[in-house]
Amino acid sequence: MRKKCSAGLRRATLLIPVMVLAAAIGGCGGEKADPADGRAPAQQESTAAATDEIDGAADSQTQETTLQETQPESPAEKEEEAEMTEVSYSRVSVHDPSVIYDNGTYYIFGSHMAWAKSTDLRNWETFQMNINSEYADLFGKEWDAYCETADNPNLNGNLWAPDVVYNPNMGKYCFYMSVNGSDWNSVIVLLTADNVEGPYEYVGPVVYSGFNTESHDVKRTDVYQVLGEDADLTRYQNIKNTKLNAIDPCVVFDKDGSLWMVFGSWFGGLYMLRLDENTGLRDYTTTYETIANEQDSYYGYKVHGGFGVSGEGPYIIEKDGYYYLFVSYGGLVADGGYQMRVFRSEKITGPYVDEAGNSAVYTKECNDLFEHVGVRIMGSYDWSGNREIRVAQGHNSAYVTEEGEIFLIYHSRFADGKNGISEAHEVRVQQLFVNEDGWLVAAPYEYAGEKISKTGYAVDEMCGGYELIVHTPTTYYQKVGSSTVGIMQPSKITLNEDGTVTGELTGEWTCEEGTPNMTITVDGVTYKGVFLKMPSEQLFFDPDERKVVMTFTALGGNVAVWGSRTE
Repeated sequence: MRKKCSAGLRRATLLIPVMVLAAAIGGCGGEKADPADGRAPAQQESTAAATDEIDGAADSQTQETTLQETQPESPAEKEEEAEMTEVSYSRVSVHDPSVIYDNGTYYIFGSHMAWAKSTDLRNWETFQMNINSEYADLFGKEWDAYCETADNPNLNGNLWAPDVVYNPNMGKYCFYMSVNGSDWNSVIVLLTADNVEGPYEYVGPVVYSGFNTESHDVKRTDVYQVLGEDADLTRYQNIKNTKLNAIDPCVVFDKDGSLWMVFGSWFGGLYMLRLDENTGLRDYTTTYETIANEQDSYYGYKVHGGFGVSGEGPYIIEKDGYYYLFVSYGGLVADGGYQMRVFRSEKITGPYVDEAGNSAVYTKECNDLFEHVGVRIMGSYDWSGNREIRVAQGHNSAYVTEEGEIFLIYHSRFADGKNGISEAHEVRVQQLFVNEDGWLVAAPYEYAGEKISKTGYAVDEMCGGYELIVHTPTTYYQKVGSSTVGIMQPSKITLNEDGTVTGELTGEWTCEEGTPNMTITVDGVTYKGVFLKMPSEQLFFDPDERKVVMTFTALGGNVAVWGSRTE
C-alpha cells in the first residue's frame, strides 16, 4: 500500500555499532597503455610512474559498520541509540576488478595481474598466483604469434581485465583474460584451475580482433575457420562498424544454463558470443548472421555501442527475470568522464535498453558523454556526508548473493588525486537495490555491512532535512585551467510528515507501508527507490559526527538521485 507517510506507520529499529580506525596498507596495480591499443587517446592511462608510488602507499582510512535488524517497535517506543565499536577497512588498488565468490571469500581479479580477496567486502588483501611469475609461458604463445609488434613489445603491460567464473560442467575455475596487442590485434584466452587461486593452466584462445593482415598473421587466428577461407575482412577495419578490441571479457551462464561471453571496447561496439559449456571455449556450432547493428558472423550478437562511441568493461548479472548490462563510458583518467551506466533486457542477448527505452546500440556518431543514454549509476559529487570526492568511477563487476543482496564493485579515482598521485585508484563497494519498476539504484555511501529493513522505517526516521544529489548524466569532473568543474553539489530539502517536499526543491514524497520502497517527486520528475539507514562517510572526519543516517536512493527520468538526512 502506497500512502503519504504518517505517524501510523510501523517502526523498524536498527542496532548499529560504528567506529573508525585508520591503518596503513599497501596497494598495487597500475596501467601502461599502447598508443594504438584500440582505446581512445583519452581512455589510455599513463600511470607507470604512479604504479610505483601507489604500491605500499594506498590510503586506508576505513570504516566498518555492523547492522542488526530487530522486530518493529511501536511508534511510541524510544529508538535505541547507536552503539560505537572499533572496526576498520583495508584498501587495495586493483584496476578493472571482476568479482567471484568462493567458499566464504570474495575475490577480485584485475588488469596487470593484480588480485585481492576479502571475507567482508571491506578489508582486502592482495595475493599472488602462478600467473604473476609464469605469464610469459602461459600467454607467450598467443603474444608471439599474433599480438606482439616492434612498437609494442611488452607482454606484461598488455594483460587486461580478466573475468573468473566457476564452470560446473568442467569442474574448473575458468580464467578469461585479454592479451592486448597494437592496432586492435588482440585475443581473449582461457586458463583453468582446480582452485580459484590457481595454479592456472593455459587452455586456448576464445576470440580474436583486429585482423590487420599487413601487420599480423591473420592465419594464426580462427577467423577463416569461422568465416571461410575466402572471407573479406575489410569490414573489421571500419571503426564505426566492427573494429573493436577483443578485451574486457565477462562470462555468464544464462537462466537456461547456456554459457555466454560479452566483450569488446569502444568504436565498433560490444558483442556477445555463445561458449561451449563443456570446454569453456567458443562454441563453433553456433553461427551468426551479419546484420548491421544486430549481429556479426564472427563476433556474434551486438549488445552495445558502435559508431565510434565509448563503452568498455561490460558486465552482466541476472536478477528477478532481467539481465542487467553494465558498461563504462568515457576516458578512464580522472578527468576523462569515466562513468558506469546500466541497461537491462529480458533476454541475455538483448536488446538492452535504459529506463527511458533508449537502445544500448548506437545508430549514429555522437559524443556519448552528452547523450542521455543509459542509466548513470553515480557521478562525481560532494556533500557533507562523504569523506572523499570519487571521480572516474568505473569498470565494475557485480555480485548477487544467495540472499538476494547485490554488490557493485568498481575502481575509483579521486578529485585532485590521492597521496600526491593524480591517477591513483582504489577499489570501492556499494550496495545496489531494485526499485519497484525493476531498475537498479545504488546506496549513497560505501558498503559498511548495513542491511536494508524489509519492513520499512519509522516516520520520524524518514522525515527531516536532507541533502539531495542529482546525478546529472552529462556532468563530469574536469580541470579547466586552475578551476575544477563537474562536481555535483547538493540541494537542501525537507521531507515533511504531510508528504510534501520543501526547501530549495519542492514537491511531494510517499512511502510504501511495510517496505523500504519510496517515491519522491521534485521539480516535476518522479523518482522511485528505497530508504536505507547506513553510516555517513563523515565518520572518517569528525568523531562528533560519527552517526548513522537515513538515506534514500531513487531513479526517475533516466536520472539517479541520492538523499542523506542531515537533521
